[in-house]
Amino acid sequence: MAASIPIRSGETVLELGCGGGAALACLAARVPGIVCYGVDIQPGYAALAQRNLDESGARGLVYCADINALPAAVKSLRFHHVIANPPYFESPHTKPPIAADRAFARSGVVPLAEWANVASRRLRPGGMATFIQRAERLPELMAAFRETLGALELWPIQPRAGRSAGLFFLRGRKTRRAAFVLHPPLILHRGDRHESDGDSYTEGVSKALRQPEPLRFPGERRDESWQC
Repeated sequence: MAASIPIRSGETVLELGCGGGAALACLAARVPGIVCYGVDIQPGYAALAQRNLDESGARGLVYCADINALPAAVKSLRFHHVIANPPYFESPHTKPPIAADRAFARSGVVPLAEWANVASRRLRPGGMATFIQRAERLPELMAAFRETLGALELWPIQPRAGRSAGLFFLRGRKTRRAAFVLHPPLILHRGDRHESDGDSYTEGVSKALRQPEPLRFPGERRDESWQC
Protein backbone atom coordinates (compact mmCIF):
# COMPACT_ATOMS: atom_id res chain seq x y z
CA MET A 1 0.00 0.00 0.00
CA ALA A 2 2.62 2.55 1.06
CA ALA A 3 4.77 1.92 -2.01
CA SER A 4 1.85 2.47 -4.38
CA ILE A 5 0.96 6.03 -3.29
CA PRO A 6 2.29 8.76 -5.67
CA ILE A 7 2.67 11.40 -2.96
CA ARG A 8 4.98 14.43 -3.11
CA SER A 9 6.98 16.05 -0.35
CA GLY A 10 4.81 18.68 1.34
CA GLU A 11 1.53 16.85 0.70
CA THR A 12 -0.81 15.31 3.25
CA VAL A 13 -2.19 11.80 3.62
CA LEU A 14 -4.97 10.37 5.78
CA GLU A 15 -5.24 6.66 6.50
CA LEU A 16 -8.66 5.38 7.58
CA GLY A 17 -8.32 2.38 9.89
CA CYS A 18 -4.56 2.80 10.20
CA GLY A 19 -3.95 -0.03 12.68
CA GLY A 20 -0.42 0.24 14.06
CA GLY A 21 0.58 2.82 11.47
CA ALA A 22 2.87 0.63 9.36
CA ALA A 23 1.70 2.04 6.02
CA LEU A 24 2.03 5.64 7.16
CA ALA A 25 5.49 5.08 8.65
CA CYS A 26 6.69 3.35 5.47
CA LEU A 27 5.25 6.09 3.28
CA ALA A 28 6.93 8.80 5.35
CA ALA A 29 10.25 6.94 5.18
CA ARG A 30 10.08 6.81 1.38
CA VAL A 31 8.91 10.41 0.85
CA PRO A 32 10.33 12.81 3.46
CA GLY A 33 8.40 16.00 4.13
CA ILE A 34 4.86 14.59 3.95
CA VAL A 35 2.37 15.04 6.80
CA CYS A 36 0.55 11.92 7.96
CA TYR A 37 -2.80 11.59 9.70
CA GLY A 38 -4.33 8.35 10.88
CA VAL A 39 -7.60 7.22 12.40
CA ASP A 40 -8.31 3.93 14.12
CA ILE A 41 -11.24 2.91 16.28
CA GLN A 42 -9.14 0.76 18.64
CA PRO A 43 -7.27 2.78 21.30
CA GLY A 44 -4.34 0.36 21.47
CA TYR A 45 -3.70 0.50 17.75
CA ALA A 46 -4.11 4.29 17.61
CA ALA A 47 -1.56 4.73 20.40
CA LEU A 48 0.84 2.28 18.72
CA ALA A 49 0.51 4.09 15.39
CA GLN A 50 1.32 7.44 17.01
CA ARG A 51 4.34 5.94 18.74
CA ASN A 52 5.56 4.39 15.48
CA LEU A 53 5.29 7.71 13.66
CA ASP A 54 7.05 9.56 16.47
CA GLU A 55 9.89 7.06 16.81
CA SER A 56 10.46 6.94 13.05
CA GLY A 57 10.71 10.72 12.86
CA ALA A 58 7.59 11.11 10.71
CA ARG A 59 5.36 14.17 10.98
CA GLY A 60 1.87 13.10 11.88
CA LEU A 61 -1.05 12.71 14.25
CA VAL A 62 -3.19 9.66 14.93
CA TYR A 63 -6.67 9.83 16.43
CA CYS A 64 -8.77 7.15 18.09
CA ALA A 65 -12.14 7.51 16.40
CA ASP A 66 -14.76 5.80 14.28
CA ILE A 67 -14.49 6.75 10.61
CA ASN A 68 -18.11 7.96 10.79
CA ALA A 69 -17.34 10.21 13.77
CA LEU A 70 -14.06 11.84 12.84
CA PRO A 71 -12.59 14.45 15.18
CA ALA A 72 -12.99 18.09 14.25
CA ALA A 73 -9.26 18.40 13.60
CA VAL A 74 -9.55 15.85 10.80
CA LYS A 75 -12.89 17.05 9.44
CA SER A 76 -11.49 20.55 9.05
CA LEU A 77 -8.81 19.35 6.61
CA ARG A 78 -8.76 18.26 2.99
CA PHE A 79 -6.06 15.80 2.00
CA HIS A 80 -4.04 15.09 -1.12
CA HIS A 81 -4.37 11.35 -0.48
CA VAL A 82 -6.68 9.10 1.53
CA ILE A 83 -5.67 5.46 1.86
CA ALA A 84 -7.38 2.49 3.46
CA ASN A 85 -7.15 -1.24 3.95
CA PRO A 86 -10.72 -1.80 5.18
CA PRO A 87 -11.65 -4.96 7.12
CA TYR A 88 -11.62 -7.80 4.60
CA PHE A 89 -14.66 -9.65 5.88
CA GLU A 90 -18.18 -8.33 6.19
CA SER A 91 -19.03 -10.08 9.44
CA PRO A 92 -17.13 -10.61 12.70
CA HIS A 93 -18.64 -14.13 12.72
CA THR A 94 -15.95 -15.31 10.33
CA LYS A 95 -13.28 -17.48 11.94
CA PRO A 96 -11.22 -15.01 13.99
CA PRO A 97 -7.48 -14.91 14.58
CA ILE A 98 -6.28 -15.62 18.10
CA ALA A 99 -6.13 -11.98 19.19
CA ALA A 100 -9.49 -10.27 19.61
CA ASP A 101 -8.16 -6.94 18.34
CA ARG A 102 -6.94 -8.57 15.14
CA ALA A 103 -10.36 -10.19 14.67
CA PHE A 104 -11.95 -6.76 14.92
CA ALA A 105 -9.47 -5.30 12.44
CA ARG A 106 -10.08 -8.07 9.89
CA SER A 107 -13.88 -7.99 9.99
CA GLY A 108 -16.29 -5.11 10.35
CA VAL A 109 -19.87 -4.02 10.05
CA VAL A 110 -19.26 -0.64 8.36
CA PRO A 111 -20.14 -1.06 4.66
CA LEU A 112 -17.42 -0.35 2.13
CA ALA A 113 -19.68 2.39 0.74
CA GLU A 114 -19.20 4.30 3.98
CA TRP A 115 -15.43 3.95 3.78
CA ALA A 116 -15.51 5.32 0.23
CA ASN A 117 -17.85 8.18 1.16
CA VAL A 118 -15.66 9.26 4.06
CA ALA A 119 -12.56 9.09 1.89
CA SER A 120 -14.19 11.26 -0.78
CA ARG A 121 -15.35 13.87 1.74
CA ARG A 122 -11.85 14.20 3.15
CA LEU A 123 -10.13 14.67 -0.22
CA ARG A 124 -9.36 18.03 -1.77
CA PRO A 125 -10.41 18.49 -5.44
CA GLY A 126 -8.20 16.26 -7.55
CA GLY A 127 -7.09 14.28 -4.49
CA MET A 128 -6.62 10.53 -4.75
CA ALA A 129 -8.17 7.69 -2.75
CA THR A 130 -6.36 4.33 -2.83
CA PHE A 131 -7.84 1.20 -1.26
CA ILE A 132 -6.65 -2.40 -1.11
CA GLN A 133 -9.22 -5.17 -0.68
CA ARG A 134 -10.02 -8.82 -1.32
CA ALA A 135 -11.11 -9.76 -4.85
CA GLU A 136 -14.55 -11.03 -3.84
CA ARG A 137 -15.49 -7.57 -2.60
CA LEU A 138 -14.56 -5.79 -5.83
CA PRO A 139 -18.17 -5.27 -7.03
CA GLU A 140 -19.14 -3.63 -3.74
CA LEU A 141 -16.13 -1.32 -3.58
CA MET A 142 -16.26 -0.45 -7.29
CA ALA A 143 -19.90 0.60 -6.96
CA ALA A 144 -19.04 2.71 -3.92
CA PHE A 145 -16.14 4.48 -5.66
CA ARG A 146 -18.26 5.23 -8.73
CA GLU A 147 -20.75 7.14 -6.57
CA THR A 148 -18.22 9.69 -5.31
CA LEU A 149 -14.96 9.45 -7.29
CA GLY A 150 -13.82 9.49 -10.90
CA ALA A 151 -10.86 8.36 -13.03
CA LEU A 152 -10.99 4.89 -11.47
CA GLU A 153 -8.05 2.53 -11.87
CA LEU A 154 -8.09 -1.14 -10.92
CA TRP A 155 -4.86 -3.08 -10.40
CA PRO A 156 -5.40 -6.78 -9.62
CA ILE A 157 -2.80 -8.50 -7.42
CA GLN A 158 -1.94 -12.11 -8.27
CA PRO A 159 0.21 -14.35 -6.05
CA ARG A 160 1.82 -15.91 -9.17
CA ALA A 161 1.32 -15.80 -12.92
CA GLY A 162 -1.66 -17.91 -13.93
CA ARG A 163 -3.26 -17.73 -10.49
CA SER A 164 -6.47 -15.90 -9.72
CA ALA A 165 -6.12 -12.45 -8.20
CA GLY A 166 -6.74 -12.56 -4.45
CA LEU A 167 -6.42 -8.84 -3.81
CA PHE A 168 -6.66 -5.61 -5.76
CA PHE A 169 -5.80 -1.93 -5.59
CA LEU A 170 -8.56 0.49 -6.51
CA ARG A 171 -7.98 4.19 -6.74
CA GLY A 172 -9.95 7.19 -7.88
CA ARG A 173 -9.81 10.96 -7.86
CA LYS A 174 -12.22 13.53 -6.52
CA THR A 175 -13.84 15.80 -9.14
CA ARG A 176 -11.93 14.08 -11.94
CA ARG A 177 -13.49 12.27 -14.88
CA ALA A 178 -11.69 9.80 -17.12
CA ALA A 179 -12.33 6.38 -18.61
CA PHE A 180 -12.03 3.44 -16.26
CA VAL A 181 -8.65 1.67 -16.53
CA LEU A 182 -8.11 -2.03 -15.84
CA HIS A 183 -4.37 -2.58 -15.51
CA PRO A 184 -2.43 -5.79 -16.13
CA PRO A 185 -2.05 -7.68 -12.84
CA LEU A 186 0.72 -7.12 -10.34
CA ILE A 187 2.48 -10.49 -9.93
CA LEU A 188 3.93 -10.96 -6.45
CA HIS A 189 6.08 -14.09 -6.88
CA ARG A 190 8.19 -15.68 -9.63
CA GLY A 191 7.58 -19.22 -10.82
CA ASP A 192 4.69 -21.63 -10.45
CA ARG A 193 5.28 -22.46 -6.78
CA HIS A 194 7.56 -21.81 -3.84
CA GLU A 195 10.57 -24.09 -4.19
CA SER A 196 13.19 -22.80 -1.73
CA ASP A 197 13.64 -21.23 1.69
CA GLY A 198 14.37 -17.82 0.18
CA ASP A 199 11.72 -15.41 -1.06
CA SER A 200 10.59 -15.48 -4.67
CA TYR A 201 9.26 -11.95 -5.06
CA THR A 202 9.28 -10.39 -8.50
CA GLU A 203 11.81 -7.60 -8.99
CA GLY A 204 9.48 -4.64 -8.54
CA VAL A 205 7.78 -6.11 -5.49
CA SER A 206 11.14 -7.00 -3.92
CA LYS A 207 12.41 -3.44 -4.36
CA ALA A 208 9.25 -2.02 -2.80
CA LEU A 209 9.60 -4.34 0.20
CA ARG A 210 13.37 -4.19 0.73
CA GLN A 211 14.20 -0.65 -0.41
CA PRO A 212 12.38 2.68 -0.37
CA GLU A 213 11.28 2.15 -3.97
CA PRO A 214 7.83 3.09 -5.30
CA LEU A 215 5.45 0.54 -6.73
CA ARG A 216 4.05 2.47 -9.66
CA PHE A 217 0.71 1.72 -11.24
CA PRO A 218 1.26 0.65 -14.87
CA GLY A 219 1.67 3.67 -17.12
CA GLU A 220 2.51 6.03 -14.26
CA ARG A 221 5.15 8.59 -15.17
CA ARG A 222 8.49 8.87 -13.44
CA ASP A 223 8.11 12.48 -12.36
CA GLU A 224 8.26 14.65 -9.28
CA SER A 225 5.37 12.68 -7.74
CA TRP A 226 7.93 10.04 -6.77
CA GLN A 227 10.42 11.88 -4.65
CA CYS A 228 12.51 9.57 -2.47
